[in-house]
This record gives sequence, structure tokens and C-alpha cells, in this order.
Amino acid sequence: MESEEARIATPLGPLGLSARGDRLVAATFDAPPGRPGPTAGVLARAARELVEYFAGDRRAFTVPLGRPAGATPFQNRVWDALLSIPWGETRTYGQLARALGSSPRAVGGACHRNPLPLFIPCHRVVAQTGLGGYSGDWEHGRALTIKQRLLDHEAGRRVLSAG
Repeated sequence: MESEEARIATPLGPLGLSARGDRLVAATFDAPPGRPGPTAGVLARAARELVEYFAGDRRAFTVPLGRPAGATPFQNRVWDALLSIPWGETRTYGQLARALGSSPRAVGGACHRNPLPLFIPCHRVVAQTGLGGYSGDWEHGRALTIKQRLLDHEAGRRVLSAG
């Protein structure tokens, strides 16, 4: 199956996108330079949907998503649960854990391994007493700034537009 990669500009910094065949399989903040912008196919569709999302015109992504070959059944269950959290709403790690018959730590681990942040909205999962982590950055740093900006955007507190 043919793989493609592209790097696009977003209001939160560069986002690397990877596709395999007709499915988006990865999204990575702070993608390295040198990847061209998408011109066709699933990557171009994902880029268009991101522009609409950041403009506030899209609340759910429709681009076809793939999952990594090594994903566990539990990770897939968590990622499916994340897809059911509507725009502008959050759930706690504990709420998802109870719904999945698991532990908050296990849910957090699956969120940490989410290959498609934004498209599989792990930013909508928060700790009972704060933000929690995002993209593996559990206590501080740029990833939590991105998570807060995404939550603010979806709550209508900040409008982001792709550049």
C-alpha cells in the first residue's frame, strides 16, 4: 500500500500528516520541515477539513482514518470512545474508564498513543482536577498549550484560523 506524507501550517504550528492508501494514519505536531503540502487525495481532504475546523466551520472530521498495525484492541476501544465525544464537550479519564470497564491510567496510556490527535479528539479528555496530558506531555510544555487552545477554540473562547 502506498504511503504519503505532507506538512501543513495550522494556527498551532506545523502539523505532519501521513496517509497509507486512502486512509489518514498519523498526525504529528511540530512536524519536521521538508514535506510538501498536500495536493490531492486523503491528505488534501484532511488539510481542507483542518482549515474548516480551525475556522469554526467544521465540528467533526470525515476523512477516513486508519489505525496503526500494532494497536491493541483496548487502544482501539478507547479511540472509538474518543470519537463519540462531541465538539465542545469533555470527559474525564475516569468517566471513560468507567464506561470501558478499565482504569483512568490505562485510558490515559491509550490517549498518549493516539496516532491522530485532533482527528481522534484526545484533547477532549481531561483529568478530574485539570487538563491532564496531551500527546505524551503529561505535566507541562507546548503540548498542554495546544490542548488548552483546542479546548478554548471548541468552547468558543478563541477562534483559530489556519494560516
